[in-house]
Amino acid sequence: MIDNYQFGKITINGQTYDHDIYIDLLGKIKPWQQKESHLIDENEIKEVLIEKPEILIIGTGAYGIAKVSEEAKNLIQKNGIKLIILPTPEAIKKYNQLKENKKLVATYLHLTC
Repeated sequence: MIDNYQFGKITINGQTYDHDIYIDLLGKIKPWQQKESHLIDENEIKEVLIEKPEILIIGTGAYGIAKVSEEAKNLIQKNGIKLIILPTPEAIKKYNQLKENKKLVATYLHLTC
């Protein structure tokens, strides 16, 4: 579960991170570095395509500025993964809710903008 979020910082299980993250199906937290600022493309979602979660949540930043390319959206959906795109504060709430209900969910979270 995600404990707390504020612009540029997120706390998960008592540990604080100050960089964008990917949380895999097992809850493992990994750094996530976008190649192009504020654009999430198909090259950045390869790991999730291998894991095949039921649901992928993408947090697009505090103000929802980051965008997901149409190619990435199509690739995710073509692989049978439900895609939810929300500003990061709302994405975190949705992630916690789905994890609480034992859903197979992964998430990419952009922590700024």
